[in-house]
Amino acid sequence: MIAARHAWGAPLRWTAVGLAGLLLALLAIPLLALAVSASPAALAEGASDRLFLPALRLSLQTTAVSVAVTVLTGTPLAWWLATSRSWAVRVVDLVVDLPIVIPPAVVGVALLLAFGRRGLLGPLLGELGVTIPFTVAAVVMAQVIVSAPFYVQAAANAFRKVEPDMLVVGRTLGASPAAAFFRIAVPVALPGLVAGAALAWARALGEFGATLLFAGNLSGRTQTMPLAIYAALESDIRVAAALSLVLAGLGILLLFTLRVLPTLWAGAEGARVRRQERDRAGPEAGAA
Repeated sequence: MIAARHAWGAPLRWTAVGLAGLLLALLAIPLLALAVSASPAALAEGASDRLFLPALRLSLQTTAVSVAVTVLTGTPLAWWLATSRSWAVRVVDLVVDLPIVIPPAVVGVALLLAFGRRGLLGPLLGELGVTIPFTVAAVVMAQVIVSAPFYVQAAANAFRKVEPDMLVVGRTLGASPAAAFFRIAVPVALPGLVAGAALAWARALGEFGATLLFAGNLSGRTQTMPLAIYAALESDIRVAAALSLVLAGLGILLLFTLRVLPTLWAGAEGARVRRQERDRAGPEAGAA
């Protein structure tokens, strides 16, 4: 039996290596093709197209607003999910995760049925003189819905790592609940919060389906970078390549930051702990 295992060991190992290499190639080859698809001159020409700068500006502006909204509203929700023992936690957690598993096109249709002129809230919004579909506000709303789950889940996992005893000690020292949250819980969970916000920003930056259906593809008004890529493919692939490379570059920068930030944070925390230990050891050594 042992000999049979050894006999099958090498073929299985090489099969696994081959399958893993196939997946790696599938992931890497398209990015390589994108990187070598155009010369710098062609990319510069594509970047000078009328679609490029308005789409880039709108994407950066709307994603900045959507991430700010997500952090402001998602942080207290994540704290509640991490600390509450209520039966409602599972229901809310399910609602938060739904945009991850629902196709973005479905989210766009749902937004139209909720906030469109003939939607669920359309008549009320019409009486107030508010129009949301096919506006910048629609872009932000679509981005928030599809990206918020990534931040809320990452923040909740980060808050779960906060020791309750630390908060109890802070309260016994006179800190209010809000002070204990901001001075103890947030600093401890900060790497996870930053990582979640970065993931939410990346998801918002790449949002396409919900934005297309709810906000439209209006050049200079609601056309974000993914929508501009879609429009450019019909006329000039160089513009599409330039936009795609910018998005890919932002993604690579984000991934690098997520890999480096925890290491830097751990090093800074380690240095702070060592300084505190030296400071405590100093008076004790002097007293001895």
